Formats: sequence, C-alpha cells, structure tokens
Amino acid sequence: MATRLGVHAERLKSVAALQSRKERRESKRFAFEGPTLLEEAHAGAFPIEEIYVTQAAYDQTPLVRELDRTGTPTFLVEPASSAQISDLATPTGIVAVAAVRFSSLEELFARGEPAVVLADVGDPANAGTLLRSADAFGCTGAVCGSLGVDPYHPKVVRGSMGAVFRLRLAISDPAALANAAAAAGVRVLGLTAKGEPLGAQRWDHPAALVVGHERHGLGRWEACCERLLGIPMAGPAESLSAAVAGSIALYEATRRGARPVKPEVLSREYSGLRKVKTTGGKTRMVYSAHSATVSRPGADGSEGDFKALWQRPISSGGFSSIRVPSTLIWL
Repeated sequence: MATRLGVHAERLKSVAALQSRKERRESKRFAFEGPTLLEEAHAGAFPIEEIYVTQAAYDQTPLVRELDRTGTPTFLVEPASSAQISDLATPTGIVAVAAVRFSSLEELFARGEPAVVLADVGDPANAGTLLRSADAFGCTGAVCGSLGVDPYHPKVVRGSMGAVFRLRLAISDPAALANAAAAAGVRVLGLTAKGEPLGAQRWDHPAALVVGHERHGLGRWEACCERLLGIPMAGPAESLSAAVAGSIALYEATRRGARPVKPEVLSREYSGLRKVKTTGGKTRMVYSAHSATVSRPGADGSEGDFKALWQRPISSGGFSSIRVPSTLIWL
C-alpha cells in the first residue's frame, strides 16, 4: 500500500539531491522519471528501490500500481513535491530511485561482444544518444571516460531511452582500458576525422569503438587506439557531432559483421549483397543474401538446407540470432 508523504518529508530532500553527481556517487543511487523509463527498467529487470508518484499518475499508470502491490516502496506525493524532485520543466509525476550498477572492464570484455567507449564525452545529450545507439546496434557494454559525464546523469538516462538498464557500464581511464582490452583480445579502434575510411575496417575481431569528446576529439584516449577510423564526408560540413558519428560507426560495425543480427534483418537489409562466409571454424557456413538461405557442408560433402533458421519467430523477451562458429568476413 502506497504511503503518503508530506511536502517537508526528509525523503524528498534525499531524492532531490540525486540531481547532483556528488550525491549520486556517494549514495550510489540515481533517480529517473516518467512511465516510459519505468517500463524500460522493469522490462530489463533493473531493481527499482523506491517510487515517488502523484495521485493522478498513480491512478493512470498500471505498472506503478503493480509494483506497489508486489512490494516496491511507493510514496504518494503532492504535485509541488513532484516538481521539487524532478529535473524537468514539466514533471511527469513519477520519479523512481535505483542503485547505480557498474561492471569491471574484465566483466565487460569477457563475452567478446562489441563495446563503445565514450572518451570523456561531456554533453549529456550526446552521451545518452550514444548509449541508445550502442544498445540498438548490438553492443552489450559501454565504457565511460572518468573525466566525462556521469552515465546516470538524468539527461543521459533519459536520452538513452532505457539503454542504461540493459548495457554493462564501466568507468575507466585510457591506461586501464588498454590493459583490459589487451588481456581480453579486444581491439581498440578510435573514431576521428583524420582516420582511415570507416568502410575499410574489417570487423573480424572483438572491438571497442572509442568516440571522442565533442570539442577535443579523442584527446588522451588516442594513444590507446591501435587504429584510427574516420567517416568520409562529401559535403562542406567540418565535422559531425559525437552522437551522430558514433551512431554511424556502430551501425557500420553491425552491418559489417561485428555482431550477429536478427535473421529477419539480415534477409531484408543485405538483399543487395553477394554473400558472406565464415572462416576459422571446423564447419563452414555460407550466407546467401539473395536467397536468404544458410547452408553447411555435411559429413558426406553434401549441403543441407537451413532455410528454417531464417523463419524462426522472434521471442518477446529478446531476439533469436544465427550464431556461427567464427567471425563474419565480407567478400
């Protein structure tokens, strides 16, 4: 049963203080607001410690009532109190509190999945968009530079559209990143205007893509990058924002095989390509983009048809993907 709070409750002061980076760091908690982020956190099984909600929002939001019923501490507050703990000009009436969650670099790189590195990115909007793109394009982790914006800053959380609830997040400096990546066999690739054309990169090894600061570029992170990549531009614009450039590069990495994608996406997006093959495994699987089939030589040298793999339903809790025994190489 939700508990009603007065306008001077000490709890409200504690929640309002979470707008400060210092308070988030010391308390190891953060606040986020609105029904959409609440749904994303709940769907991602991200533990929610408390909910502060106006009576109107409580009545209009089934998930709030469900969480209240199942034991999440829920507090009814006046609209004025909701405005006090919100960082929005127009409060939503729902503010949730949760514990920050960070992984070590070793944990983040352990699965050999692609990751994005925010090299001291300072703008919360850029950082949130980069995390959202990383989540959309198959990254499972993100490293945030120790001198950059806090990934649990309210604007970053909001801009990520729930990605902070799904990604493994780590805080690092360049030296620690370089050591952890080397130990895990992960290539560190920097994104900069002066880099080699992005399209020339072969994504045949686990990689961490480093996206630089809006004004200062890679800065201190450039030394830990084994290769620098750039996005060729035909127009007169001098540069792209960190969020736009990083999103383009993450899409290109996925398109070029850095991570398996949904079978439906492969058959739809790659219909104009010739073929992709895998190398380095005991078996050899060939993706034929024109017919959207997958075949593998049998023990007798014959090829078995695997069309059914492309027609598997996508589960509501995630997606199925075709995983191959080695890395995709574009011909």
